[in-house]
Amino acid sequence: MSDDFDESSLNEEASKGLSWWYSSDDPNHNREERTSRRIRRIGLTDRLLSHPGRLSILYFVVLIVLVTALLLPFSTHDWVFTNFPVAFFTAVSALSTCGIPVVNTAEYWSTFGQVVILFSIQFGGLGVMTFASMVALGVSRRLKVSQRMLTASELGTTKLSEIKSVLTVVFGTFVIAEGLTFALLLPELFRVNHGQLGRTLWQALFYAVSAYNNTGFTPDATGLHINRWGVGLPILISAFVGTLGFPVVLNLVQCARKRQSPKRWTLHTKLTLVTTGLLVIASLAWFLLVEWGNTGLFPADDPGMKLRRALSAAVMPRSAGFDISWVPEVTNETKVFMSVLMFIGAGSSSTAGGIRVTTFAVIILICGASFTGHRDVTAFHRRIPRRIQMTSVSVCTACFALVMVGAVALMFVTGCAFVDAVFEACSAFSLGGYSVGVASAGNAASMFILAGEMIVGRLGPLTIAYAISRPMAPEPIRYPQENIIVG
Repeated sequence: MSDDFDESSLNEEASKGLSWWYSSDDPNHNREERTSRRIRRIGLTDRLLSHPGRLSILYFVVLIVLVTALLLPFSTHDWVFTNFPVAFFTAVSALSTCGIPVVNTAEYWSTFGQVVILFSIQFGGLGVMTFASMVALGVSRRLKVSQRMLTASELGTTKLSEIKSVLTVVFGTFVIAEGLTFALLLPELFRVNHGQLGRTLWQALFYAVSAYNNTGFTPDATGLHINRWGVGLPILISAFVGTLGFPVVLNLVQCARKRQSPKRWTLHTKLTLVTTGLLVIASLAWFLLVEWGNTGLFPADDPGMKLRRALSAAVMPRSAGFDISWVPEVTNETKVFMSVLMFIGAGSSSTAGGIRVTTFAVIILICGASFTGHRDVTAFHRRIPRRIQMTSVSVCTACFALVMVGAVALMFVTGCAFVDAVFEACSAFSLGGYSVGVASAGNAASMFILAGEMIVGRLGPLTIAYAISRPMAPEPIRYPQENIIVG
């Protein structure tokens, strides 16, 4: 075992402050204490804290129940009792930061209902595992080892001693990003609302939280305000930054403060930025070439306005589904292309979903190494571990199966076309927020299917697998190797 994980107090400096896990250097004392702990009856709290994946799921379920209960009574403009499927679907859509609406947010929900949705978006954006770690910290005053390991994976850090400080930075990043977006939106929204200060402040706050958390909910019926670049551009930039993921943003900020060149960026940052850039460029080219004559997407002949709308369409499918009015009018080819973009999603540990761009990049690198006859999978002169390769393939396969099952189920309950069903399933799973109208308030089954896709998309296959299995299980037997024929 490396010195970094030697937890005796004699190695406190080398262990990065982790020696508090042990209360004594006496091995006999430690052995007796551990035996005593095994004999002691384990309570419910201890069981939850020893399984952080389950704690994350419990946290998410509790929030769904709470938000649904708040949206049910008198949260509409008409002060009527909300239909349960609508309240449940809206709660899941907001907490998962997906943002697919089945009712018009501004016209259907009252101010109280919109406030509940706004808080749901914020809590969902903070991350299930991140906030679950805060719950564990508040209960036990110190993070369990297993909880630290899971949160380290979620936040993209490898040193367990960094978790508390990283969580603090996460909250700080949210405050700074949303605060800056709020300030940039105020002047133009003030002109849009003809000097109504209260309405301007509310819309700026809602847009700031919704944009950075990559959620498609809007406080009015105008969508992205794409015709007003003073509103559309800050929202677009905030949503794009949110798709990069906290580890990338943190690495970029740290390198900028130390005035380090891009060569010092982590491999994760390089892969995320390069893959994201290529996806945005490919999306921009697609919409300009394939949908140039689509009046639903490009109602004006002005080339500058068309470029704005194409840029919004290129960025938003992998993140937030703002301004969805044009989506049902695109060609089936574009729906398939957008489904692929949504399935790939955004950066790891970001407020968006999907299989994540780094997972997609590793899959492409594996294929490249296989086709060229290379044994190692490399990128930027770094070798990618086999464990990461297996995880990427497993995540991609499991998520593809989930989307296909959801799409077929939607076809059964709605009778929609396969292209529309796949589009809707990909949007729900990847938390993209776009919709072609497959789910409706009058079809409860379709809403429950998409809500299930959102929940799994928000929690992630790895979190659920961690919750129901024992990770790092030792293999007592390694069987002989034998080749098979594939392909």
